[in-house]
Amino acid sequence: MVLGLLNNGWRAEEIVLAPRGHSAELSARHGIFCAPDNAAVVEAADLVLLAVRSADAVSALDGLPWRRGQLVLSACAGVPISALAAAAAPAQVSRIMPLTASELGASPTAIFPPAPGAQRFLDAIGTTITLDNEGQFEACTVNAAVYGWVQMLVRETSDWIENADVPAPIARALVAQTFVAAGRIINEKEAPMAELLATLVTPGGITEAGLKELDAADVPDAWRAACDVVFKRLTGEP
Repeated sequence: MVLGLLNNGWRAEEIVLAPRGHSAELSARHGIFCAPDNAAVVEAADLVLLAVRSADAVSALDGLPWRRGQLVLSACAGVPISALAAAAAPAQVSRIMPLTASELGASPTAIFPPAPGAQRFLDAIGTTITLDNEGQFEACTVNAAVYGWVQMLVRETSDWIENADVPAPIARALVAQTFVAAGRIINEKEAPMAELLATLVTPGGITEAGLKELDAADVPDAWRAACDVVFKRLTGEP
């Protein structure tokens, strides 16, 4: 996210880093100030990004000099606003779920509740998906896991093509850009997704043959079951 900000209009002097993770490297490379502790970050910033392990989210907020008018953006999966709000009071808390494509300014980032003070930040790392309630946010957080699964599909397909004696860089670029193309068609066309897919499925053709094989192996059901597993973990369901 820091690289996404720098690549999309933010100046180094507008950013303050907490002394953890890659902060020393980022500070040395880009001239970003690294604060001595979390309290100094909160004192310096109007917008504070909370990006720690979910189990540490509430304790990371406790005891810091929060003030009215501040905004906390929590990127901690599965931690509800009710658990964060008291620790960050009187600051406002919103939840976001960015992807690593933030570095490229290409993250579709869900947010709840909407916060006008976050828009410049969100615009720099990609597009904003505003949700109506926290239940929707939890469901959309599953998409952060799907992001990794899609990369697995790109890798598996690329490896298969490479094994057919296609150079690895060509296979990787072809498959990666194919997934981008599929996403753009679905995102930029208004037709129902089933209708868009149907235009690709010629009776007796290669797309139909592959889809039948995937159906026979229960891949769609397994995919939905994986989504269920992630959602239950996020919401604490057994």
